[in-house]
Amino acid sequence: MKKAGRTARAWIVGFHLFFAGIWVGAILCMQLLIFVKIWPGGEGQLHAYNAALKLLDDFAIIPAAFGSLITGLLISLLTNWGFFKWRWVIFKWIVTVGAIVFGTFWLGPWTNGMEQIARELGQAALNDPAYLHNRLMGTVFGLIQTAVIFATVFISVFKPWGKRGS
Repeated sequence: MKKAGRTARAWIVGFHLFFAGIWVGAILCMQLLIFVKIWPGGEGQLHAYNAALKLLDDFAIIPAAFGSLITGLLISLLTNWGFFKWRWVIFKWIVTVGAIVFGTFWLGPWTNGMEQIARELGQAALNDPAYLHNRLMGTVFGLIQTAVIFATVFISVFKPWGKRGS
């Protein structure tokens, strides 16, 4: 396949950085909301808190993750980085696909479940076992995923581990 020219590469990498920045920024915002642990006291406020988490997930994290995946695909296809030449690129593919799969099947449903329970039960959600389970799982595994994604940013900068087969 023909490789992209210098200007096309710059656009693709620019969009890749744009999507990665949104992804990292949105997960940081979500983690800040989760760890501040200021539980709203009034009726409807707990639902608003959970709706904010869901909003960040649905309209920032999910599109940015897929934008990162697509632009990463274009970078691998249209530049000399390739898919499997460099160990750090392989790591980024594993993390990106893993984060999207884990978010789709676990983190997203936990976030959606919290929002739904809070909408239905209001403040009583804080005593609901399903809500508490979703909150615990989302907090623990969300923090792990956040750390891995942050590490991936620095791996993209330092490009460790060298070329495969060298």
